[in-house]
Amino acid sequence: MVGSLMLRIVHVLHSLDIGGTENGVVNVVNALRDEFRHSVVSMTAAGPLASRLPPETVIHCLNKQPGLDLRGVARLTALLRRLRPDVVHSRNWGAFDAVLAARLARVPVVIHGEHGREIGDPEGRNRRRNQIRRLSAALVTRFVTVSHDLSRWLVEHVGVAPHKVLTIHNGVNVERFSPNTRDEARRILSVSPHTVVVGTVGRLDPVKDHAGLLQAVAMVANDHADVVGVIVGDGPSRGMLEDRTRVLGIDARTRLLGKRLDIPFLLSGFDIFVLPSIAEGLSNTILEAMAAGLPVVATRVGGNPEMVDDGVTGALIAPRQPQRLAQALTAYVGDPDLRARHGKAGRQRATDKFSLERMVDAYRNLYVSSTAKSFAVTEGIGREERLNLKAGGAIRERMARDRSD
Repeated sequence: MVGSLMLRIVHVLHSLDIGGTENGVVNVVNALRDEFRHSVVSMTAAGPLASRLPPETVIHCLNKQPGLDLRGVARLTALLRRLRPDVVHSRNWGAFDAVLAARLARVPVVIHGEHGREIGDPEGRNRRRNQIRRLSAALVTRFVTVSHDLSRWLVEHVGVAPHKVLTIHNGVNVERFSPNTRDEARRILSVSPHTVVVGTVGRLDPVKDHAGLLQAVAMVANDHADVVGVIVGDGPSRGMLEDRTRVLGIDARTRLLGKRLDIPFLLSGFDIFVLPSIAEGLSNTILEAMAAGLPVVATRVGGNPEMVDDGVTGALIAPRQPQRLAQALTAYVGDPDLRARHGKAGRQRATDKFSLERMVDAYRNLYVSSTAKSFAVTEGIGREERLNLKAGGAIRERMARDRSD
């Protein structure tokens, strides 16, 4: 709060479907519901995570069309003029239109978060997108990333000034991921007490490389008969993955559970957590697995090395290498003591370095300090607005030349 007024925060996302970014927004809104007045804007439609937002949080859906949708930008600008927020906080490329819309609506503070990348640009090297990001830096009060890897990318490859970039690691409620439900969860998974469950959670998207995971599970199963692979989530790759289990001959050893909201319960039935992604920001699912006391095998991409302590809480491997992934899994499958030791160390690391409280404190400070600074420089607002409008015009021209991006 600045003075005695409750700050109005508008969070803008591509959707409220199940995902790490969306889950993080829900956690922030719930934790700060009594300190700020929150609204959530979905650029497309709502989704399952809308049900986890506080009842007083108003959700607006803009039904934006794919690609450049100038009418969608206009609708968002009009909505922000009506809501008159103190802060607009957008996340990822799917909500990047909010940066321009917020400045056109004369919002004092504009924050944009980068939480990860998609398969179309896993290394963040799309020239046209990065040109738009670079031009937009004049409009953004602060860029926030969830990993130091993403912060380096914004500074070194995009060209954002270092003083505008802040890293806030995701946080996890450790206690929420410690239910005493292992036996019940394993009954739901249809596995015996002696079966080793190798599981993952996430959207079924090519960037997550679930196909490579299935190939690794098939390799491990050649030497260990009592291994089952579990994949929780849904998405465009589901049909391909179902076909892949049959081709590999592991359909009886694989559980594709689809979308689930009972992740803490399901994790309690896992023995090893795997994240074989080609690209990542800072995975909430890794943090949840660590909080659940599971050893984590993950690819050495994005923010994964910032969470997983290789050889202490899990194992880090190169992406797109199913054979190396199978070797890492085999080490855990054959050694229950190693699983227990690394799982315990992972839970302690989640508690010490990635708590939900630490993350919430950082976002609270960001909103308050950014808004206080904005109020303190009102004498120079005329010049600032002229610069913002000039930069906004350049961005509109760039986006108009790039309708297909």
